[in-house]
Amino acid sequence: MKAATIRDVAERAGVSVASVSRVLTGAGVVAEPTRSKVLEAVEALSYVPHSGARSLSTSRTDVIGVILPDLFGEFFSELIRGMDVACRAQGRHLIVSSSHDDAANAAAAIRSMRGRVDGLIVLSPHLDSGELTSSLSGRLPVLLMNGGDLDGQQPSMAVDNTGGARVAVEHLFSLGRRRIAHVGGPTGNLEARQRKQGYLDAVASAGAQPMLAQGEFTQASGFAAAARLLASDQRPDAIFAGNDAMAVGVLLAIQEAGLRCPEDIAVVGFDDVPIAELVRPGLTTLHIDIAGMGRRAVERLLTEIDDAAANSPQAANDAAREIIVPRLVVRQSCGASTSTQGFSGERP
Repeated sequence: MKAATIRDVAERAGVSVASVSRVLTGAGVVAEPTRSKVLEAVEALSYVPHSGARSLSTSRTDVIGVILPDLFGEFFSELIRGMDVACRAQGRHLIVSSSHDDAANAAAAIRSMRGRVDGLIVLSPHLDSGELTSSLSGRLPVLLMNGGDLDGQQPSMAVDNTGGARVAVEHLFSLGRRRIAHVGGPTGNLEARQRKQGYLDAVASAGAQPMLAQGEFTQASGFAAAARLLASDQRPDAIFAGNDAMAVGVLLAIQEAGLRCPEDIAVVGFDDVPIAELVRPGLTTLHIDIAGMGRRAVERLLTEIDDAAANSPQAANDAAREIIVPRLVVRQSCGASTSTQGFSGERP
């Protein structure tokens, strides 16, 4: 059976289409008898308002767009879960797109979202790209995550990757480890560069020599990078991996080489995805409340959307960069007992 239209509702209720629209959108004053007739007609016809048509008249879609560099892995699934919870709590919907870790694809995704969403959350390691930053110009509210600060022109959230990495490596030095290697993420990735810098800062402060291996933020690349380090003449006695996926690959490589963790080699990761406490030995890592970060991003974006709709001067003052400080969680991959889990590595 053909779906009812707003004209069908108006005809059944004996009112104008404009009156039906005012009742459904809550815009304007409607007499109570008219409201009752419209709502009775809506129920009788099982009428469902067309979201696209409603957005044309209200300039709102009640949809939030999210552009991520990838959709694979526990980090992104946790982030999306947090965003979805926040959107549902506010009666909003979520559209998620992947840039496949490419600045041009991210810029194209941003352009495709315009007119379909009320605001955008963009997580891209390529925010220093001119093509991408130019795509962010305009009146569409945008929140940036884990990218460059773009001279503070956009509201943003970022993890203190450099400080977190420094805390991880300093912890390994405090345990008496001296040959600490780093398995880094993709060379063009901003977060990978920041975590590598934190590692280099800590190594330089300790008067040690850096040992670097290249990864791609994947378990397979972590395994391959660790295998190369373990086969070298100067085998490390600890490895700091740029994320937990690579750290799990490092643990597997250590086991395959017939070595023990942490007795022979200690391992630290970054992010604290759910699998980090399930692997054996449990993975010492830098904890980020990933789902909480997703919820917070949506809450901040919705504030930006409301301010923009109200032409609030506060919108111009909200372009603040919110820094998320990771917390060191010590597990067995560094020789800790379970009682030491949750140790705070935050520096004063």
